[in-house]
Amino acid sequence: MIRIALTGSIGMGKSTVARMFEKAGVPVFDADAVVRQLQGSGGALVEAIAARFPETVEGGVLDRERLARAVLGRPDELAALETIVHPAVRAARDSFVEDHSDARALLFEIPLLFETGQEDEFDKVVVVSAPLGVQRGRVLERAGMTAEKLDAILRRQVPDEDKRPRADFVVDTGADLSTTESEVREILACLGLADRR
Repeated sequence: MIRIALTGSIGMGKSTVARMFEKAGVPVFDADAVVRQLQGSGGALVEAIAARFPETVEGGVLDRERLARAVLGRPDELAALETIVHPAVRAARDSFVEDHSDARALLFEIPLLFETGQEDEFDKVVVVSAPLGVQRGRVLERAGMTAEKLDAILRRQVPDEDKRPRADFVVDTGADLSTTESEVREILACLGLADRR
C-alpha cells in the first residue's frame, strides 16, 4: 500500500485535487472533514472543547467561529486545542487505514502536514500550489474571511515556497482545471495507480 499525503496552504485547491484522486479509485482521508464531524452536533470532542473553551459552546453546540477567534494568534490556546483534537484525528486515521487495508494506495488530505511534522509517516507527499494572488482571491471569497484573518492563518503555515521543494510531486492549481487533472493523472501513472474503474 502506498500512503500519499496531500497538503498545501489554505486556498490552494487541496479538496479539488483530493476528489480527482478519489475519482481514480484512491480512498481519501480528509482530516478537516473528520475535525468538522468530531466538533459537530453530538461530536466526540464537543464536551472536551467546552471544558477548555466554555465560551465557544452553547447548548451543547460548538460555535466554530468563536473557537477560531479564541485561538487565532494565541499560540498557547491553539496548543491546548490541538491536544484535544490531534489524538482523535489520529485515531480516526488509524481506523480509516484498517477499513481500507486491501487498497493499493490511500490519500491523506492533511493541511498542516509539515507544520505538525508528519511527512515522514507517508511514502509520498503531494503539495498543491497556486500563485499568491490566486490563493488570496479564493480565500477572501469565503464567508466570514477577512484579510486580517487570512494573514493570521498564513503566519501559522509553512510558506508555499518552502513546501514545494519538500514534495515528491507538486500540483499547480493556478491554471485551468484540465491542467490540474492532467498533472494528477501523471502522478497516478508514476505511482502505478492508473484509473481502474
